[in-house]
Amino acid sequence: MAPPLVLHTLDGRSIATRDLLGKVVIASFWATWCGPCRDELPLLSAFYRAHRRQGLEVLGFSLDGQDALPAVRGVAATLDFPVGLLGGAYAGAYGRIWRIPVSFTIDRRGLLADNGWDDAHPAWTAGRLQRIVLPLLKA
Repeated sequence: MAPPLVLHTLDGRSIATRDLLGKVVIASFWATWCGPCRDELPLLSAFYRAHRRQGLEVLGFSLDGQDALPAVRGVAATLDFPVGLLGGAYAGAYGRIWRIPVSFTIDRRGLLADNGWDDAHPAWTAGRLQRIVLPLLKA
């Protein structure tokens, strides 16, 4: 099973990966000061818009601190998926988030289908999304 995560969204909700069984979940870790992250987020948002009816969920975990909340809100306003502050560099059993952007993909059964730490270039591209996520959505 994939280690559990809970996103505490900017609007006060809590979304637990364990509650999303039956869906494909991408847990994306990013920060406002990360250029590659800012390039990846619009692509990920567009992919989510195109595939959410097929059971895709994306959870955006910002590594920014409370002092950057206005900047995080600004980025979140451009995205179609929920965003929250991670609150530190540690993401439970996923460990210390030391390289961003990085994502972890959980299949419909709750199994870790793609571990971002295993990829030398973990940023999402259209090709990587098609190769990794589309087959999970069809399963």
